[in-house]
Amino acid sequence: MRVFAPGSTGWSADDLDDPKIEAAWFAGRYEIIEGVVASMPPAFFAGGKALFELMVRVREDFASQNHSVYFSTEVDLILSRRRVVRADAAMLTEADKSSQSVAAAKAGRDSVKRTRLLVPPTLVIESLSPGHEAHDTEVKLPWYAEFGIPNYWIVDAFTRTLVCYRLVGNHYVIDCEGKNSDVLKPKAFPHLAISLARLW
Repeated sequence: MRVFAPGSTGWSADDLDDPKIEAAWFAGRYEIIEGVVASMPPAFFAGGKALFELMVRVREDFASQNHSVYFSTEVDLILSRRRVVRADAAMLTEADKSSQSVAAAKAGRDSVKRTRLLVPPTLVIESLSPGHEAHDTEVKLPWYAEFGIPNYWIVDAFTRTLVCYRLVGNHYVIDCEGKNSDVLKPKAFPHLAISLARLW
């Protein structure tokens, strides 16, 4: 019997349907990277704070426009059978929620609430951890583009920077970027102005 452990190979999203494997998955911070189980580093308070403040600011902006959006953290995304990643935060719109329900039904899932994300969220945010920056900036960046996530933001509380990527065709371009106390206005969300000073 295979042991679910970091470095073990041959795993896929399908394996997470096994209650024993899923229990092991929930017991740690894991991803499946090209079929290999990888352990993710724990978050620092500074990174979590910046992420939280950013989510609040975006949600407030949508609410001011009478639109509902829904954020969740530590979200499992099934990018492909051999790629199951955990996003620090994902934002769904009402349209995203409907698409997820349809995808869950097509996948034969009994409950959409117990289904990992099968569709691209409108926005994914990753908070960089020192020493693991390449995973978010080099590995996930092209994968998220291939999956079709329209907006991918990377916040770094340690360098006090935020980079907002927007999907154009099948690759990302920088929508806007800034640091310290800059105010960013992503073209993807015209009414939004992000005061970076509030994040740190």
